[in-house]
Amino acid sequence: MSEEGKRNLGPSGKIDPSEAPVKVLEHRLSYQGKILKIYDDLVEVNGRHTHWDLVHHNGAAAVLPVTDDGKILMVRQYRHALSRYTLEIPAGKLDSPDEPMIECARRELEEETGYRSDDLSLLLNINTTVAFCDEFIGVFLAKDLKKSHQHLDEDEDINVEAWELKDLLELIYTQKMTDSKTVAAILAYANKIGEKL
Repeated sequence: MSEEGKRNLGPSGKIDPSEAPVKVLEHRLSYQGKILKIYDDLVEVNGRHTHWDLVHHNGAAAVLPVTDDGKILMVRQYRHALSRYTLEIPAGKLDSPDEPMIECARRELEEETGYRSDDLSLLLNINTTVAFCDEFIGVFLAKDLKKSHQHLDEDEDINVEAWELKDLLELIYTQKMTDSKTVAAILAYANKIGEKL
């Protein structure tokens, strides 16, 4: 596998390729978009050859911003892949594979919500879709928010909403919120502060 496929692997790292149950025989780039690269990997599994798709993403950071009165700032935006609006925590891709995730989190917080914070701490790390995608997201908790202003990209239309944690938990448990990074972040935060629904 190329060095590019080995970046942002998270705390568990990788096993030695010689010990892996799957041997990569060929790693061929099939498509390159603005944020994704799609590879066609020829692999050997149990002595047989087959092709597996691999979607490479340079990584991202997300933020769970908590106001002084305990509300969580969420962003509502249209997601083309789902053909609907979603309620999510602020997040965005790394500017480069080597960008520190906390810097990306700080930038995305201000760009999407119009708030800044110097009090960011790692809440959890997630791989979003382990079967075919290597995307890795560092999720940060942001407190002591300071009002600034949004810096949205030209193709972004984002509305900021303040929510009570109990209401977000209700959305999760009634299957109305399905974004993986957001669900994971809210449940981790609720567990951290001992909140129950």
